[in-house]
Amino acid sequence: MRVLESISELKKVKSGCVLTIGNFDGVHYGHQEILSAAKKISEKYRAECIAMTFEPHPVAILYPEKAPGVLTAPDVKKYLLAQCGIDSLIVLKDSKSLLNLTPEDFIDKFIVENIHPCAVVEGDDFNFGAKRAGNIDTLKKLGTKHGFDVSVVEAKQITLSTGQVVRVSSTMIRYMLESGHVTDAAAALGRPYRLVGEIIPGRGIGRKLGFPTLNMKRSRQVIPAEGVYAGFVRLGQTIEELLSSEEKIAAAYSIGQARTYGDEFPLLIEAHLLKDNIGEPAGKLLAMDFVERIRSQHKFKNPEELSAQIAKDCRKAKELLFPAEP
Repeated sequence: MRVLESISELKKVKSGCVLTIGNFDGVHYGHQEILSAAKKISEKYRAECIAMTFEPHPVAILYPEKAPGVLTAPDVKKYLLAQCGIDSLIVLKDSKSLLNLTPEDFIDKFIVENIHPCAVVEGDDFNFGAKRAGNIDTLKKLGTKHGFDVSVVEAKQITLSTGQVVRVSSTMIRYMLESGHVTDAAAALGRPYRLVGEIIPGRGIGRKLGFPTLNMKRSRQVIPAEGVYAGFVRLGQTIEELLSSEEKIAAAYSIGQARTYGDEFPLLIEAHLLKDNIGEPAGKLLAMDFVERIRSQHKFKNPEELSAQIAKDCRKAKELLFPAEP
């Protein structure tokens, strides 16, 4: 997948492509439906399939204090979009001048002049232009004016573990993660939620308890609610190596503040690997895929009680990750 990261590079885009525009944070099921539709239309027209996204999120430019947490870091988003079959990715650095364009100017003076697509593919809730004033009907009118087709993809819906049917969105997934519902988040994403970060030295408490951990530096990504989880770990020296690694290691995760040892601890993100004799894990980067929540965090009377509970958590994690076949 070719990546274009400046407006000046847009001249490399051949007129007549199939274009889809969005933030694509999470590259969730709804995004995947839109990307799949765009790819099929591009194959029909024998045209290039292009996705346009923005960094950072527009809200982070206009209202920094309200900026949402990130589901996918830029490198991870690029990897996932490439997996969806996109030929080229345009990554625009958001600016107030770009975000303040009216819907008409955004299409007339930016999209048409620089890209000139033959078709644009979007979800039914697509908004664009200053104050998100443009919607899918606006896009259709402008498509008629400039001679490009507009294809609308209906929203993807899923059934949550509660039985509730909801529309998939990045906002909904953030809420699910922040409330600890990682299985519902995975259903919306089409894969387990992945937290990616740098491995940092820990305080050695887990090792003293008999359960050594890998510790992750906190990143800009959404952190699931404090608790204990079951999941799979991947390791790598580089982000490319990490994302392409096929070796996954079962693990029990702990996200919390280690209150058994006092209240002064910062939030800790830890993974205890459930594989014997692994030796010293190789890699500078850690990816944590969240499969299921085991329990909430709470303070224990002493380290011995905590150690006994961790042993139970590890057994439960193995049961969840490797269910016995009927």
